Amino acid sequence: MADPVIAEVEGLEPETDYERIAYLVACHAFPFDQTRALEFALFRTFAVPSISARLDATREFGDRAQKRYDDTDLILSEFLEHGLDSERGRAAIRRMNRLHGRFEITNEDFLYVLSTFVFEPIRWNARFGWRPMTTKEKLGQFHFWRAVGGHMNIRDIPETYEAFERFNVEYEREHFRYADTNQRVGGATRDMLAAWFLPRPLRPLAYPAMHALMDEPLLDAMGFPRPSPALRRLVEGGLRARARFIALLPPRRKPRIRTQMRHRTYPHGYEIETLGPPTG
Repeated sequence: MADPVIAEVEGLEPETDYERIAYLVACHAFPFDQTRALEFALFRTFAVPSISARLDATREFGDRAQKRYDDTDLILSEFLEHGLDSERGRAAIRRMNRLHGRFEITNEDFLYVLSTFVFEPIRWNARFGWRPMTTKEKLGQFHFWRAVGGHMNIRDIPETYEAFERFNVEYEREHFRYADTNQRVGGATRDMLAAWFLPRPLRPLAYPAMHALMDEPLLDAMGFPRPSPALRRLVEGGLRARARFIALLPPRRKPRIRTQMRHRTYPHGYEIETLGPPTG
């Protein structure tokens, strides 16, 4: 059966139709993979001491990890699902910029975090996707997040996919290193993810499976133990088996819209202007 997402994307131009492409990728083609990839992308940002130290100082992850996750998820989903220039999209970007404006964040750190939104879903897809992303889908992701960076006033965003990927790889090579703040913020996030599936006494049982999805430079920077090769094969094999099963199903007919889903922090709904900690 023909894939309707590929058919539509092939008629679009990544340089101009990036909002539609990003929406189709996230909400139609790969909603599960996109979400899991961005969850693990969080850990990559925590592996940078300058970033983890700032997050640790706020205590947002240590004390309110679930709220921090839901706030981030909803803000990003608002402009991805509704468009950057929609009323809700503009409101989400204003809120995001106001939250970031409370801190002195270097342009290089902003660039790196932005790059994880481009490349981590693409890398996850290459490992565990039910089909490969097309070139236009990848370029649409790049141009979409590059436009987001423009709305955030991030400077010197590379103009090509290849240049931004080189920046991402070189930044990690230079900045990934262990710090106690990495482990505290990452550990709180790991606890939150495990809490979705297991009661507190059993949560450590989920940790090795999470570690099995992390590369060794990330594990070392986080201070997490390296899993056995057998466990890596088991966890990765399970995700690839899921991908083969999904590939047999009919194409998704309805988009998976995260802003319409129930969130643990906001069971009765939310207002964009109140997402995140109070800004005064």
